Amino acid sequence: MTQQRGTINEHTIQSEYLNQSITFMVYLPYNYSDLYTYPLVIAQDGRDYFQLGRINKVADKLISENEIEDVIIAGIPYENPQVRWGKYHPDGSLHNAYIHFLVYEFLPYMKKHFAIDDLAGSRTLIGDSLGGTISLLTALKYPHTFSNVIMQSPYVDDRIIRNVQEANMAGFSIYHVIGKQETAVKTTKGEIRDFLEPNRKLHEVLQTKPLAYYSYHELEGNHTWKTWQPDVVTAVRKLFKKAGN
Repeated sequence: MTQQRGTINEHTIQSEYLNQSITFMVYLPYNYSDLYTYPLVIAQDGRDYFQLGRINKVADKLISENEIEDVIIAGIPYENPQVRWGKYHPDGSLHNAYIHFLVYEFLPYMKKHFAIDDLAGSRTLIGDSLGGTISLLTALKYPHTFSNVIMQSPYVDDRIIRNVQEANMAGFSIYHVIGKQETAVKTTKGEIRDFLEPNRKLHEVLQTKPLAYYSYHELEGNHTWKTWQPDVVTAVRKLFKKAGN
């Protein structure tokens, strides 16, 4: 079977919440048509997911092989590690502004310019490390806007555990992985943190929630794209699997 290729184009949005102009990437499946509507994936660390995670090539392959639904993927990049921390980390100065940007600026832009399904269950937030954290926290805060999360090795602390414990997550679909060697991860702030045990605690809590779907795996690997890239295939296949496959 010939593998069809989707298109990738750059778009720019002016954010009042973040007080900046943001250029991002949008992948459309090869057979995209405004006559239909599509699930939307929003990737934090967007350029990394396209260049290192190769998420567009993963989508091309799985769509061509009729394994997954046609999806639209938007990748929002970060300027540098410090600004990324400020937007994604719960203590970051731009954390709340970034969540508001996603919900009240970015999603409306995507709905205006592309044929997107108008259901929370058709919208997925994906991210690695702190990108996974902000994806989860955004969905917890706005469950009627986003109810699907893919998080690869998310940063987890006691506050995040409490947020999950207190949240109504009925109907959520969560894909969650952590590397078995992620016991001494150097953070943006230069600290050394154990990511494995907090993620195991998060897993225990998520198992108690009334989720529509939950997948948890511990991968062989550490806190790098060498671990996450092969797993992108599994994540996309599981969350966007075509009915009957």
